[in-house]
Amino acid sequence: MSAANCLLTEDQFRCSICLDVFTNPVTIPCGHNFCKTCITRYGATSNECPNCRGVFYQRLELRVNTVLSEMAAQFKKSSKQNARSSLKQKAPDDTGAILLACLVCLICVLIAWMVLGHGNHDALEYINPELVKTEAEIQQMIQARRLKIQETEHSVELSKRHADKELAQSVQVLTALKESVESNLMKVTDTVKEKQRKMETEAESFIRQLEQEISVLMKRSAEMDQPSIAQLKELISEEMQKQMKGLLAGAELKSVQRYAVDLTLDPDTAHPYLILSDDGKQVHHGDVQQDVPYNPGRFDTAPFVLAKQSFSSGRFYCEVEVKGKTDWFLGVAGESVSRRGRIILTPQNHFWTLCSWKEEYFALTGPAVRLSLQSGPEKVGVFVDYEEGLVSFYDVDAAALIYSFPGVSFTEKLYPFFSPYINDGGKNSAPLIISPVDHTG
Repeated sequence: MSAANCLLTEDQFRCSICLDVFTNPVTIPCGHNFCKTCITRYGATSNECPNCRGVFYQRLELRVNTVLSEMAAQFKKSSKQNARSSLKQKAPDDTGAILLACLVCLICVLIAWMVLGHGNHDALEYINPELVKTEAEIQQMIQARRLKIQETEHSVELSKRHADKELAQSVQVLTALKESVESNLMKVTDTVKEKQRKMETEAESFIRQLEQEISVLMKRSAEMDQPSIAQLKELISEEMQKQMKGLLAGAELKSVQRYAVDLTLDPDTAHPYLILSDDGKQVHHGDVQQDVPYNPGRFDTAPFVLAKQSFSSGRFYCEVEVKGKTDWFLGVAGESVSRRGRIILTPQNHFWTLCSWKEEYFALTGPAVRLSLQSGPEKVGVFVDYEEGLVSFYDVDAAALIYSFPGVSFTEKLYPFFSPYINDGGKNSAPLIISPVDHTG
């Protein structure tokens, strides 16, 4: 190796942290070299090698690089001598240059040996027997690395077991959830089917009873003249139609009762003459104006009140007791209805209402439609299907449909609407009562 090719520059002996020639150089586990002071300060804030970014999982172990330390010292000494020689402008001695070149070549060989992976201090055993590690130390280093391998493998195994356990638990939870959903679905299906079977059984029993009555009546009709038989058949037919109509209406009422909601009256909308119960379920006219705060949503002339709850989709149903009253108004109102002055209850003004007026009943369709009822209802059911545009009223006790507003196009929130109307000297003092719905039958 020629002197020209073996001469090393100062950059090859620089610490990559302080960028100066090594001072007390040490080697870290990844094989890179640094000044002892530099790497100690750096290791206090980071666990990565500044050169290769290798991570140290344990406390940083520093080993003095004796060879590199000697080489760096020699390089410093040589640099100073060269500098002095240059100042004196003396030519270098040929023999000294050759020796220096050989020394540099030896340094090159040592550095190449270390870079090629033969270990930092392990390489010294080929140069300085005094620096060779004992066999016990070498075996200790080997054992330490084997322990690290075992620790790493154990950590991987623990991680795998933990992952398997989490996966098994997740599968168990999802399986239990699936079984719960399937069980609940079966229960709901069985309940619906049982109700359907019950209704069909009742209908079949009723039809058989009617058929038996028809058979008896037909036998009796044999003794009557022909015109009387025809009249009897007509009466029987009308009675059957009424019975079937009542049976269907009862089934329809049970169907809509499934959409019952819990309502309370909104005191901020109540007319000052109206008195609401503490639980918000009853309202009656008090004949005396109450001291209530101003509210833009309050009805100021008509004795009306809205529910707190509003609906803008789906279906809902409620029942109101009107027993003992001569005058009342029930239904639903749009959010935009007027709360001031004279109010006309028509669908055009976003009111869909049924009323009792002097014990006569009307659907306020604009103009109002008088209803022919065999008896006045004591409890009225109100049902709304927002998407279908339907508002229906039922006589709950008779299980009969009173009136329906079909084909409505709702475009805003709907509020249940109530009015006990005026007291009328005590004749109409009974309250309107929002009743709980029994829809379990």
